Amino acid sequence: MSKYTMAQIVTLTGIKAHTLRKWETRYSFLDPERTDTNIRYYSDSQLKKLLNISVLTRNGYRISKIDKMSDVEIHEIIAESIIKGNYEDEISALVISMLDLDEEAFNEILRTQIVKKGLLATTTELIYPFLNRVGVLWGINKVLPAQEHFISNLIKKKMFASIDLLPYPHQGAPNILMFLTEEEHHEIGLLLAYYIAREMGWKVYYLGQNVPIENIKQVIEEVKPELMLSMFITPTEASVSSKIDAILKQGDVPLLVSGNPIGLEGVMENKRVQYLSHPDELIQILKNKKPK
Repeated sequence: MSKYTMAQIVTLTGIKAHTLRKWETRYSFLDPERTDTNIRYYSDSQLKKLLNISVLTRNGYRISKIDKMSDVEIHEIIAESIIKGNYEDEISALVISMLDLDEEAFNEILRTQIVKKGLLATTTELIYPFLNRVGVLWGINKVLPAQEHFISNLIKKKMFASIDLLPYPHQGAPNILMFLTEEEHHEIGLLLAYYIAREMGWKVYYLGQNVPIENIKQVIEEVKPELMLSMFITPTEASVSSKIDAILKQGDVPLLVSGNPIGLEGVMENKRVQYLSHPDELIQILKNKKPK
């Protein structure tokens, strides 16, 4: 069983510390454990309960009423609120389904939002904030690697499915080459770029993650892309700038990069490199480069 401090609970649920203390004295649903030195800590089940309660309070339910609800009633109301589409509520529900390894619940939330708002909005407004929340849990050792991989693969499956639904680019469409270099495994951002480019009519050569840089040259010679795109998330011993220099040596193709900007200062001076801080910037570049 995991243990969470009050500060961690505040970060994960958005419920203020003084509110938690007040609830503890007035209501029966919250009864944190205490250490030998009288410091509060909360269990996995209490975290899930508080995530659910944060959804209800955001939807106007009084805490005195919530205190009298059964778990079944709470779950029914939360399911209804998620259908209506409040991203904060959905992020809380995604965290719970991740902790429970509940594939059905996780998939249903993503499916509903992709159908309703499309993959781009769902990724930027729901998936990215959710992954930031997961990062908090990872940083405090409350997420098992298995849970993180389980959820990441579910997200990637949904993204590949959305890409497969797009029409295939017409003959003569511009080409873009996408890849992650060795030791880079965080593929979700690159998959979003894949979706954006395909939706805009580009032909995408998607090599995926952990690609040796020396393999890029042959692909460039074969497909002659107008652009390359790569992302750098994972800190490694090899500097990002040295990796980018190595990529540029593989062919005379402009390179778009995204991810962690640390270590890219010198690279930005190269006219063949452009840093993307938001998906909208990629959309604008692809729009300007695409033949009329």
